Amino acid sequence: MYNNCCMYFDPQTTKYPYPEFTDEHYINVIEKTHHVVDENYPYIDNSKSFRFKRFWVRFLLNVIVFPVAKIWYGLKVKGKKNLKNHKDIIKNGVISVSNHIAFWDYIFLMRTINHIRPNVLVWAPNINGPSGGVMKLVGGIPIPENNLKATMKYYSAIDKLVNVDHGWLHIYPEGSMWEYYAPIRPFKRGSSFFAIQFNKPIIPIAYSYRKPSWFRKKILKQIATITINVGDPIFPNSNIIDKNERELDLTNRVHKKVCELAGIENNIYPSIFDHSKRVDYYPLKNK
Repeated sequence: MYNNCCMYFDPQTTKYPYPEFTDEHYINVIEKTHHVVDENYPYIDNSKSFRFKRFWVRFLLNVIVFPVAKIWYGLKVKGKKNLKNHKDIIKNGVISVSNHIAFWDYIFLMRTINHIRPNVLVWAPNINGPSGGVMKLVGGIPIPENNLKATMKYYSAIDKLVNVDHGWLHIYPEGSMWEYYAPIRPFKRGSSFFAIQFNKPIIPIAYSYRKPSWFRKKILKQIATITINVGDPIFPNSNIIDKNERELDLTNRVHKKVCELAGIENNIYPSIFDHSKRVDYYPLKNK
């Protein structure tokens, strides 16, 4: 299953209650605010007051959060040269995807591409949670549900971000966060949809794990340290005429690349999400 040459480490933790379906959430968000994610919601807030607050949040990230995150999680980055090699492509707008393995793993991405201010699609309930305000200030864009007008407003905001402002949009195609889970879960097709609609490439990113030192494991009680693996941009195949087939093809290629970046040779899940269920490849005591 794993590529030994990449020194792959699978935490196989029993700490978290991974749900039955691979896109399900297991955290219960405690509502602290009451933002309604509809057609009136500012999916990308460009007001002066918001930009002022975002400037200071960015300052604190650089001065405090990024250094602390690097030390606490033992962060390492592989493939950062790929960002430099493709800077001409990136400056025209890009989409990135990754597995979702920690509540704030988006911070790891922000640190990796520190010269760029990305945005990220987030689960709508998180905007009203305890960290909702900070989530918005670091670029969080909630995904509306069951509201056509809201979806159209959301789509327009993404269009402007990627096509007009040539921004960086990060997406978690697994659909939910499973902390310290090793296999790459099936991908939903939203990132491929946007990439094809806007004719932009997808940059595959994989979070993988390293075995923690004795001190981290016994004293700090850490499950693993984390490596961020960055791949080359992957473009939609314009030779595939059928749009549905093009989405499937791109999603499949991106998923396989994320698996490769993570060091997985034979992933236990298919590439495309289809009401996929969790595979118990090791005993889960919490089940």
